Amino acid sequence: MSIQAQIEQKVQAAFTPLHLEVINESYMHRVLPGSESHFKIVVVSEAFDGKRLLARHRLLNQLLNDELNQGVHALALHTLTPSEWQARAGVADSPPCRGQGGVSS
Repeated sequence: MSIQAQIEQKVQAAFTPLHLEVINESYMHRVLPGSESHFKIVVVSEAFDGKRLLARHRLLNQLLNDELNQGVHALALHTLTPSEWQARAGVADSPPCRGQGGVSS
């Protein structure tokens, strides 16, 4: 099973999301083709009601601890309640990796 599928399965089971996207963004970074090291996760769940952003992210980081210890390098987390999701009408695209094009500041 791919890491992406593992993440989807775990998040689905833990949060019963109304909306879930697990996007492998590894291709945007300096990694080997086919890598599964950088993910963008969009989770819309009632489980986040009443929780601050940091608490939501901690829940996901704890849930995905094994993946983070076994090669997942980065998670871009977008954790929203259903009302936040409706108000935002989605999330922004991830910016390009600064290391990919050699851009630095």
